[in-house]
Amino acid sequence: MHSIAITFPSLVLIRSSVAAVWLYEGLWCKVLGRMPSQVDVVSAVPRFGRRLGLPFLRALGVVEVGLAVWVLSGGAPGACAIIQAGLLILLNVNGLLWARNLIHDPAGMIVKNAAFLLLVWVCGAMPGGRL
Repeated sequence: MHSIAITFPSLVLIRSSVAAVWLYEGLWCKVLGRMPSQVDVVSAVPRFGRRLGLPFLRALGVVEVGLAVWVLSGGAPGACAIIQAGLLILLNVNGLLWARNLIHDPAGMIVKNAAFLLLVWVCGAMPGGRL
C-alpha cells in the first residue's frame, strides 16, 4: 500500500472556512431572514415567542457576523475559539431543550456542529496570529 502525502491546509483557508459558516448563519439565515425555520426555533423558547424571537434572532445574527470578522482578523485566536464553542454549545442545547420537535434532524445537527467545533478549535490552536 502506498502512502499519499497531502499538505495541511493554510491558516487563511481554515479561518475563511470557519468565518464562512458564521457569515452564512448570521447574515444570510438570521439578519436577512432567509431561514424562516430559525425564527420558529427561537420563538419556541419560553418568554420569547414571536414578539421577542425575531429581534433576538437578528441580534444573534449580528453577533455571528462579528464572530466571522473576528475569526478572519486572527486576533486572540484561542479566546475566539472558546467564545465560538461556548455560543454554539449554548445554542444547540437550548434548541434541543425548547424546540427539538422543530429541528428537522437533531442528531445531524449535533454531528455537523461537532465537526465544525473541531475546525474552530484547530483554527484557534494554530500558531500564526494575524494574517
